[in-house]
Amino acid sequence: MAAGLREIEATSFVSPRAIPQLADADELLPRLPAVVGVVYPVLVPNERGMARAEAAGARALAVFTAATDAFTQHNIGMTIDESLDAFAPVLARAADLGWWRRGYVSTAFGCPYTGAVDPHAAVSVALRLLELGIDEVCFGDTIGVGVPIQVGAVVDAATGAGIRLDQVAFHFHDTRGTALANVVAGLEAGIRAFDSSTGGTGGCPYAPGAAGNLATEDLVYLLDGSGLEHGVDLEGVLDAARFITAALGKPLASKVGQAGGWDAATGLPIGRSA
Repeated sequence: MAAGLREIEATSFVSPRAIPQLADADELLPRLPAVVGVVYPVLVPNERGMARAEAAGARALAVFTAATDAFTQHNIGMTIDESLDAFAPVLARAADLGWWRRGYVSTAFGCPYTGAVDPHAAVSVALRLLELGIDEVCFGDTIGVGVPIQVGAVVDAATGAGIRLDQVAFHFHDTRGTALANVVAGLEAGIRAFDSSTGGTGGCPYAPGAAGNLATEDLVYLLDGSGLEHGVDLEGVLDAARFITAALGKPLASKVGQAGGWDAATGLPIGRSA
């Protein structure tokens, strides 16, 4: 937040039995600083999760399904249809409360259980989420198999179905090193919302072989170099990246995390560790 990030996905109100690492969601969310202009979306899978999120003081949420039944069954124990039925009362309640609402369509580029995914299949799920009242749909490359031409295909399918560009976001994993290239394709297609993770941490326990998310520091460097305004300070992000990777006991693997940024005026690196 001190680095200028204004939308920070904070935690997930899933079953503590399913993902024990997120069992502290009820305690964590109330401890986050309340800052004007900063929102902390939380993942909510069902009405039980919604009740917990509401009690903890949430003000924004995300629901998550996928483009294939095989992945939703592994990830949340439901088919796509069942997941959408479960989300309907959650999103209705969130709308009544005036919360911002996002919907994820995971495996929009490929599924670890069924293979390639037709962009129109992902968009079909997105349309159903929009009918339920979400403000933004995020297409996820959950296992990091997507390449730039596919990004354009998803955007074309979405806009062709009547989805506005400002309703679309992307969530890229860097499993095969294509995340930044996919961001560029998204930018060229008019998309301006991209997920990232400080230090490139993250993954998915139900996506075999999935590596971390696109690193925030790599994304910020790309945007800086492209002359796009975003309000995020690279050095602040690098400080956060080093903190979280040290806490996790993992090396900082992102490219900009290792090399630092670059000052075009002096030729010197920015924010590189000694």
